[in-house]
Amino acid sequence: MSDRTVLHVKGRVLVGPDDVRDELWVVDGRTTYERPSGARDIRTVAGWAVPGLVDAHCHVGLDTRGPVDEATSEKQALADRDAGTLLLRDAGSPSDTRWIDDRDDLPKIIRAGRHIARTRRYIRNFAHEIEPGDLVAFVAQEARRGDGWVKLVGDWIDREAGDLTACWPRGEVEAAIAEAHRLGARVTAHCFAEVALRDLVEAGIDCVEHATGLTDDLIPLFAERGVAIVPTLVNIATFPDLAAGAETKFPRWSAHMRRLHERRYDTVRDAYDAGIPVFVGTDAGGSLAHGLVADEVAELVKAGIPPVEAVSATAWGARAWLGRPGLEEGAPADLVVLDADPRVDVRVLAAPRRIVLNGRVVG
Repeated sequence: MSDRTVLHVKGRVLVGPDDVRDELWVVDGRTTYERPSGARDIRTVAGWAVPGLVDAHCHVGLDTRGPVDEATSEKQALADRDAGTLLLRDAGSPSDTRWIDDRDDLPKIIRAGRHIARTRRYIRNFAHEIEPGDLVAFVAQEARRGDGWVKLVGDWIDREAGDLTACWPRGEVEAAIAEAHRLGARVTAHCFAEVALRDLVEAGIDCVEHATGLTDDLIPLFAERGVAIVPTLVNIATFPDLAAGAETKFPRWSAHMRRLHERRYDTVRDAYDAGIPVFVGTDAGGSLAHGLVADEVAELVKAGIPPVEAVSATAWGARAWLGRPGLEEGAPADLVVLDADPRVDVRVLAAPRRIVLNGRVVG
C-alpha cells in the first residue's frame, strides 16, 4: 500500500475497553475518525480493530548464548510483528538494535539497555556483571543508552547457598534507583524469589519482572507504591523442567522453583485483585520464541484476570503505561484487525485478520 492509499477500517474499532466506534481511516500513516475528502484509492478492511499489541518483556537481539547478528534480530522482530505485537519493551539486550528504528516495517522498541547483574550471578554473555560499588555508575550508563528504562537482575541462584538470593545490598539499590530517576528513567528488575522484593520496592523501583515471589505480606506494599508486575507466565511454565535439570546439584533451588511455579496463578490473581498493575510480557529472546503474546494473554485469563483486563494489559493499558499512543486521533496507525471481540474471547488474538503498522498493511 502506498502512502497515498487511504485505509478504511470498519466494523468495530476498540479505541478503549469501553470506547467502541464503527470505523476509522488511515491517511498518511495516521489514524483519523474523519472521512477524508476526495480520496480515490481506498482499501477497506473489516473486523474488530484494537491497538497494536504490546510485549512488555522481550529481548530482541538475544538468544540462549548471548547477542545475535542483525539477521537474527530481524527475524525476531518480524515474528513479533506477524503476531500483531507492534510495540516491544526490550527488557535487556547486549545487542545494538537501534537500526530497527529506521525500519517502518518492524515493531517499535522501547529499550532498557543491557541487563545489570552481579558478577557470575546471571546467564553468561547476557549482562554487565559488576559488583555493588559500580551499580550506580552502570545504572546511569544504561539510563542514558536506553529509552527510559533500566533493567536490574534482582535475584539469582547463589551457588554457595544453593538457592535464590538477593543480588544487591539495600543502600546501593536505593542510590542506583535514585540516579535512574534523576536521569528520567524508570527501573525494573528480574525477580523470581521473595527475598529481594521488599528492598527493591521500598527503594523506589517502578516494576518487577516475573514477580513469582510475591507473598501476602508484600502485595499491599506493591499496591500502595503502584509498582507494576509483568508475570511472564509463558516463561514461568518452564520452571519444572529447570528444576528437574538441577535436582541433584541444587535440591533447595529446585524445590523453591517448583513452589513458585505451583502458586503462579494464585500469585497473579492476588496481585490483580489488590490493584497491582499487571502487564503482558513473554520473556521471548532467551529460550522462548518471539510472537507469544496471545499465549500470555490466555495465561492471564487462566490465572483469573477478566478477559477485558487481560486484553488491556497488552493493548490500551500497556500503551498508556509505556507512554505510547493507541488509536487516538492523529496517532501512528498501528493496529490489529481480528475476527471477533477479544474482550469476549481472547483466543482471537492468536489469529489476526490484518496487521497495520505505520499505516501500512503488513500482514
